[in-house]
Amino acid sequence: MRQLPETDRDALRLAQDPKFARWLEQITATGGCSHPVHLSGSTTTLDGTTGEILHHYDTRNEPGERLLVRCRNRRATICPACSRLHAGDTYHLVRAGILGGKNVPATVRHRPRLFVTLTAPSFGPVHRVGEVCRPRRDGGTCEHGRPLGCGAVHTPDAPQIGQPLCLDCYDYTGHVLWHAHASKLWDRFVIDVRRRLASSAGLVQSRFAQHARLSFARVAEYQKRAAVHVHAVVRLDGSAGPDDEPPAWATTDLVTDAVRASARRVRVHTPHSPAVGELVLRWGEQIDARSLHADSDGPDDDAVAAYVAKYVTKGASETGAGLDYPLTTWADIAAAPVSTHVRALMGACWRLGGLPEYEPLRLRAWTHTLGYRGHILTKSRAYSTTYAALRAERAHHMGHDDIPDAVTERSWRYAGSGHTPGAALIAAGVAEDLATNREIARDEIRWTAVGH
Repeated sequence: MRQLPETDRDALRLAQDPKFARWLEQITATGGCSHPVHLSGSTTTLDGTTGEILHHYDTRNEPGERLLVRCRNRRATICPACSRLHAGDTYHLVRAGILGGKNVPATVRHRPRLFVTLTAPSFGPVHRVGEVCRPRRDGGTCEHGRPLGCGAVHTPDAPQIGQPLCLDCYDYTGHVLWHAHASKLWDRFVIDVRRRLASSAGLVQSRFAQHARLSFARVAEYQKRAAVHVHAVVRLDGSAGPDDEPPAWATTDLVTDAVRASARRVRVHTPHSPAVGELVLRWGEQIDARSLHADSDGPDDDAVAAYVAKYVTKGASETGAGLDYPLTTWADIAAAPVSTHVRALMGACWRLGGLPEYEPLRLRAWTHTLGYRGHILTKSRAYSTTYAALRAERAHHMGHDDIPDAVTERSWRYAGSGHTPGAALIAAGVAEDLATNREIARDEIRWTAVGH
């Protein structure tokens, strides 16, 4: 008799377990998480006055004496189920700062609001979409004897897009060091925008915070050339934040002008290096600042929130601009499943990371992200709600909130993570079913909204 594959045998073993129904409840509660965390322990809720036990939970009665909880990884390549949840939270977080909701007043939709895109500068000519990649009329070559164009008109999905025309001409050192300082460049940009707004309003710069507050949420995205660029929602409020109306001088045009001027002006200097010198880093020439209009009735604003949520769940490996796991040796770089261009960037990270003047940048630790050390999504404190608040709200709706005036004692320890082969198969099916159900529910809402 032919033996079943290991995965099928393991799935059959789980299905025959007397506690399978409870185990499946746990898998469903995690949304079909691909790499759940296993916990063991207990929670006891006591009446704060009498000491009476109101509720007690212990994993000793669970399958394997463990409770499974979500891994909460935002990357779709690591855990599709948790990445969908993270994308949903990101959507609501960004949308609340644009349109209100989640304890943010709806009046923010009438404030000066921009969708801003800032790019990295050029580090060398690369293959581009369309006519840009055609060779020059003189048919010239670079100093290494390579053509200054490839003679092709590339489609957007062509594999050559973003790859250097000449690897020897490309400034890999500048690219890596720009990544390492991108977050600092953003901080300088925000500070300069505030200064320009103060000057335009005739205010002393140190007193700007007494009149207005600049809030933002930004997401970092890798371009085809493996360089990070930034998308951000920028909003101007009164001094108290979203609950406070901005002063009369705070117009969208004023904020737009300040954003554009600051993006062109700010600079960051790298540490001096005997091997490299001192580089002056700036934003690229492509700067976009578009107004979000209050009279657009929502769709454009929703699209911005959805756009940010989409990119916050993408891992470096999914974009082809790095990996989702650290590299610890030069051999790891040589064996990495990446393009020649990305491998050269990783190599530059590793070499520069060995120089003492760049030690604070920890470039070797961030080789897998090509030197970029910032978070994928960052926001200012007063922009909108937080991930923690969204998770707490979800727990409340699921009936997991704490009882008022009660004391909760918790005792938990880590007991492992991940799935067996059969469990992974079942969890993937649960995640797919839940995603399908959500899509059906969204379609029904859209169908009802258009009057059918």
